[in-house]
Amino acid sequence: MKSPTGFIVFPFIALTSWSADWHQGSGPTGNFQVAEDAPLAWSVALDYNVSWKLALPETGQSTPVIAKGKLFFTTFTPVEMDSTLGKDIQAWCCDASTGNVDWKREIPGTHPLRLSGCFSDSSAPPAVCDGKRVVFLNASGAITCFDLDGKKNWSQPFLSVGRSLPFLYESRYVYTRQIYPPEPSGNFPHKYADSPKDMWTQLQALDMKTGEIAWTSECGVNMGISTLPQIRADGRGVAVVGRGGGHGPPERPFGISMVDLKDGKTLWTLPIEGFMATMSYRLHRGRVHIFHGGEHLSVDEMTGEVVKRVSIVGEVSVCRMKDGLRHVRKESLGASKKNRMITQGSNLLAGRHHYFRSYVRPWLGRVDVESGAVEYLELPLQVSRVQGKADEFQWFLTPMGKKGPAMKDQSIASNDMKNSRGFKVVGDKRSHGNGWGHVASPTPSVAGDHLYVPVMNGTVYVIALNSSKLDEDAIVAINDLGPAGRSWTRASISFANGRAFAHTIRELICIGE
Repeated sequence: MKSPTGFIVFPFIALTSWSADWHQGSGPTGNFQVAEDAPLAWSVALDYNVSWKLALPETGQSTPVIAKGKLFFTTFTPVEMDSTLGKDIQAWCCDASTGNVDWKREIPGTHPLRLSGCFSDSSAPPAVCDGKRVVFLNASGAITCFDLDGKKNWSQPFLSVGRSLPFLYESRYVYTRQIYPPEPSGNFPHKYADSPKDMWTQLQALDMKTGEIAWTSECGVNMGISTLPQIRADGRGVAVVGRGGGHGPPERPFGISMVDLKDGKTLWTLPIEGFMATMSYRLHRGRVHIFHGGEHLSVDEMTGEVVKRVSIVGEVSVCRMKDGLRHVRKESLGASKKNRMITQGSNLLAGRHHYFRSYVRPWLGRVDVESGAVEYLELPLQVSRVQGKADEFQWFLTPMGKKGPAMKDQSIASNDMKNSRGFKVVGDKRSHGNGWGHVASPTPSVAGDHLYVPVMNGTVYVIALNSSKLDEDAIVAINDLGPAGRSWTRASISFANGRAFAHTIRELICIGE
């Protein structure tokens, strides 16, 4: 069913009084979007338009979840020295209005993952709340459910993945179930590439009340996808999943499948050779929209057949900075060395536009899924704000197609990767970079008519969705989540009651007076 704003509303949400809350990582409607407006401009570094901040003892990545006036998120348990690995996390419950801590609970893990990884870590999966209970996922091997007062209801020793994006469908908790574990180094090896089906990563649904398994998907899923609940034109609740990517994933065939959220059965499969599955999948007017190499594909939601192909590299409109001035022109773009053209996890379909971040350039792109028009907008790599000084922006200095300093070397300040107590908590050197390039991006989110695009270095771009052109005029604000080099994040921006919420390596932030 649809709300008056046109957003899809799932039955379990429509019957509650807290439908404006952000009760799961992908938001109230499962598409990272709310109809209500949120703050557009802020600066955590300057303490401008910030309601409250909660200093955190340890790093964490989860997107803040808000329900019934409470805010839920996770961090690692505190370390007492510079550290590279972690497996035990803490579940937090705070008052969403004040940031006061209501309770904390430890959720031990089994298999360590790299701390503050630029692709994910044990703390990355967001919580899911159904209004009576809240489920937290430790990607190192535990799923635990509490009531809203912090009493444990149940726990399961299931292994998941850091980029799992759990969601609520009817009375079930749906997440990405992992079978094979990481190496002691926290990395996932390539040795499972030819493993049989019983070793595949799959979607799994648990009963929210009991934690018992309700179903496991027939098809496999890639460990790096962001799964979103959808409603098909015939009213069926579905999710589109993908297979294919780095680290030798065993699931076959590479491509996408549509899964029935009632029972986990596969409705159709579209094989795509060489597919990089690490993105989110959305339905729009009867079609599934995906990226593959240098193309954008539109797929019939009922049959799984490709009905439209659009190049995102050939003669596209680019608005970029040159000699301190903006220039808009048509260009043909070269592909990356691995034929990857979008940053992993960076895409979001908002209205008729499918937004994404370029893999090889600091550009925001969008595809008009109806007309096929493709546009790119160059953005500054990073912003730095210091009291009493003018804003400082760092732009990408190497011309397209020429070798030169990597984007990560052009930051105003590299991420120091220190927690609030001064310990270095990072297991992947790429996390020191500015968040453009070979990373897994936080998913953008939408409030009202604006797109919020967070980057790992703590810069957040706000883009007007109703802009007829993706050019400089579409940029509403460029915000920060703290001082340059000290505001690392891998969480999406969430919204509730007219405020925005962010989670960085050092603190939890409520934006908006």
